Amino acid sequence: MWSFFARDPIKDFNYELLPENQEKSGIWTLSRGKRKTTGEPVSVFVYEISQGTEEQTQLAKAAFKRTKTLRHPNILSYVDGLETEKSLYIVTEPVTPLAAHLKLQAEKGGASDLEVSWGLHQIVKALSFLVNDCHLNHNNMGMWAVFVDRAGEWKLGGLDHVTSEQGDSISLPPPKVINPDLERYDPPESPGNGGEKWTGDVWRLGCLIWEVFNGSLPRASSLRSLGKIPKQLVPHYCELVGANPKIRPNPARFLLNCRSPGGFMNNSFVESCLFLEEIQIKEPAEKQQFFQDLSENLDSFPEDFCKHKVLPQLLTAFEFGNAGAVVLTPLFKVGKYLSAEEYQQKIIPVIVKMFSSTDRAMRIRLLQQMEQFIQYLNEAAVNSQIFPHVVHGFTDTNPAIREQTVKSMLLLAPKLNETNLNQELMRHFARLQARDDQGPIRCNTTVCLGKIAPYLNAGMRQRVLISAFSRAAKDPFPASRAAGVLGFAATHQYYSVAESASRILPTLCTLTVDPDKNVRDQAFKAIKSFLSKLETVSEDPSKLAEIEKDVTALAQTGGSAATWAGWAVTGVSSLTSKLIRNAPAGSEAPPAENSPTPQPAAGPVPTNTAAPSRETSNEETVEPDKDRWDDEDWGSLEVNDEAVKKQSSDWSSGWDADDSWSNEKDVDGQGQSSPADEGWGNDWDEDGNLSESFTPTSQNKALTGAPKSARLSSAQEGVGLASDYNWDGAEGKSTTSDLLSSVSQRSTTVRLWWRENRKYLPNNHALTPSGLSKVELAKKKREERRKELEAKRAERKAAKGPLKLGARKLD
Repeated sequence: MWSFFARDPIKDFNYELLPENQEKSGIWTLSRGKRKTTGEPVSVFVYEISQGTEEQTQLAKAAFKRTKTLRHPNILSYVDGLETEKSLYIVTEPVTPLAAHLKLQAEKGGASDLEVSWGLHQIVKALSFLVNDCHLNHNNMGMWAVFVDRAGEWKLGGLDHVTSEQGDSISLPPPKVINPDLERYDPPESPGNGGEKWTGDVWRLGCLIWEVFNGSLPRASSLRSLGKIPKQLVPHYCELVGANPKIRPNPARFLLNCRSPGGFMNNSFVESCLFLEEIQIKEPAEKQQFFQDLSENLDSFPEDFCKHKVLPQLLTAFEFGNAGAVVLTPLFKVGKYLSAEEYQQKIIPVIVKMFSSTDRAMRIRLLQQMEQFIQYLNEAAVNSQIFPHVVHGFTDTNPAIREQTVKSMLLLAPKLNETNLNQELMRHFARLQARDDQGPIRCNTTVCLGKIAPYLNAGMRQRVLISAFSRAAKDPFPASRAAGVLGFAATHQYYSVAESASRILPTLCTLTVDPDKNVRDQAFKAIKSFLSKLETVSEDPSKLAEIEKDVTALAQTGGSAATWAGWAVTGVSSLTSKLIRNAPAGSEAPPAENSPTPQPAAGPVPTNTAAPSRETSNEETVEPDKDRWDDEDWGSLEVNDEAVKKQSSDWSSGWDADDSWSNEKDVDGQGQSSPADEGWGNDWDEDGNLSESFTPTSQNKALTGAPKSARLSSAQEGVGLASDYNWDGAEGKSTTSDLLSSVSQRSTTVRLWWRENRKYLPNNHALTPSGLSKVELAKKKREERRKELEAKRAERKAAKGPLKLGARKLD
């Protein structure tokens, strides 16, 4: 009656056995299983009492006891167990028998010596623990007693025949009684005749080494044939299988011999594994050095070991060990072995957290290696958790971080939403292109804008592209001017015919007399391309709709980001570093005509395929714009070598309300913007340094917007006659017959005259009643306002903590 109410213990067992992949392991059946609550994978050793003999049942119960009580990193880990009248269950970590593991590795090309060296190291260490620390004899050492976990680490099992050196109260039968085939693994001497208690285990260890390299041992005499055993291991192996038991080394001694210089277990893989086992007690400096060296060795490490052993340690080191940026390189290397789902679960949360770090080294490493993980980031995480932190790099004082932030936009742009891409990002690009003191960064900003143009909406393209590239065309840095020209060419499909004729071609024509030959060459090619388009429409007006079909095209979605990522992997490398190292720190003057000019990160302009063939037959064929635009290198400002250049002027003056590309004005109602309207004007002096503001002042803007006759009369007021000045002085003489050089020198003379006589011209630098110019007065007011805000902020910080709810504020 009571048996009716008894509960079946198997039903209450927390683990479920999976029927597939059951293997025989001695008297046990090894099955795969999982925890019912979490689905965590496990291995379950099952012994059916009804199917075994009394001796086998005795061994199974002894193994159950030993597995439960023996705990060591290199011994099979016990998780749970169940003993009933019918069966025994031992639940362990998920493992695979060594024989099955080696067979699988053989199909992939064979296990490497590094993996085997570490596996044998673990087994010998476990045997040493049993013999020297627990005073136990294993008595069952062999291929069948070794298991491999998910990380590829070898674990010692088969504890059925473990006995104490002092003797047990219960005598267990030897392995050959249960399985006669195991007799060939017995040592040649009789039990108890000379040698230590552990000499039998050391002999069986030699048999295990032979089988690892040569396969199943056919007979004991085969141990004399070395086969494929590595040369470094041969002398130590011979000691294990020596006929004299008294000269067989203790397992600890054998381990030391193999770890000696030149030994089989003396390699980078074993050293790294040993360090990872003791990483919790290592000094921070040692951890930093280890992670720096780890990335070089990961390529030779087994894949499973990297995924299940190295990766958890890297994540732990970042979360709790303050490892910092040094873990990024090995972390991304290991991430290549993960599936997309595993990457999302393990690495993406860490990356998102890293972007919020204030460590500059980590931020620049993340930006440099973004192409390795960008494909795993979803749009929601990019817009809400990553982009808000990345944009801080645009205003960083370190040029290298600003530069890498610009480059990262190539990868992030396809995943940005409407607000972040068309508003926030464009605002930062406008500020960088106009106000950054590093020419290469302004150049890269122009290149990046041309790259991400397809992702902008049509309205933003109309407002931004022409103004931005026109501004770049007036940059004193030659590569920036070339990038502006090539930017026009690469985005030619987004401009109407009217814009090409009235706004783009006038800008390009001024560059045909540029001091830099590369800029001139690119300008001529671009002009030919735009003229070809205009001529096509002129001859056949019906083609206008086809040519302007992309002007109002919708922005591309992130689905086409694959080609962008591929370009970034090969293209972002060396341009900026070359430009910075070749130019003086404080100079951005154009190079000489004959000096080598760095190529911009852009390509030749496109040729309109609809142009008549009669013209192209007599003219040089223009290459498509995608070739050099995509293949040219970008650079990187080196953090250690390049100091941050001090700004020589007040960058904020005049930019409070004019920090975008869309503030241009039409001149004479024709839609053509003047240099002053573009925000550049004559604010660059002859030394190539920035003046106090890129934006024209209010009076200049009023002057520009006035009718032409009014502007001329106003400009001529108070100016001396041209005959009063010495135009034939040293500054005005040309030493070469080069037409372009004379044009450049003549413009220099005009600028010198302007600087000497600008006091006669009405401008914003006229003195006010206080004795200061208007610019200086505005600057002084801003400084006073800033000091006032800082004083108020200091007063708030000085308050003694927050007021409690309901408390009265006392004076």
